[in-house]
Amino acid sequence: MMLLEEMATSRLPPATLTLKQFMRRQQVLLLYRRILQAIREVPNDSDRKYLKDWAREEFKRNKSATEEDTIRMMITQGNMQLKELEKNLALAKS
Repeated sequence: MMLLEEMATSRLPPATLTLKQFMRRQQVLLLYRRILQAIREVPNDSDRKYLKDWAREEFKRNKSATEEDTIRMMITQGNMQLKELEKNLALAKS
């Protein structure tokens, strides 16, 4: 039971987020969900697993970023990579 409580609290953001930080966090979470949704469309199992692991590691690696400009740049890069993935998936389907 203790483990479940620890897991739940570890996922919660610090209580002292500013509005700007809260909004950035929401942008990051939305981007992460959208990337995972796009990856689910990848037809090849090994490619899908590779991309899912890659996305998870990238977000985990940058989790501690606090510099506003850096975070904004990473969100922009992530959105560009998502668009590229969606474009490639659309081409593969046509």
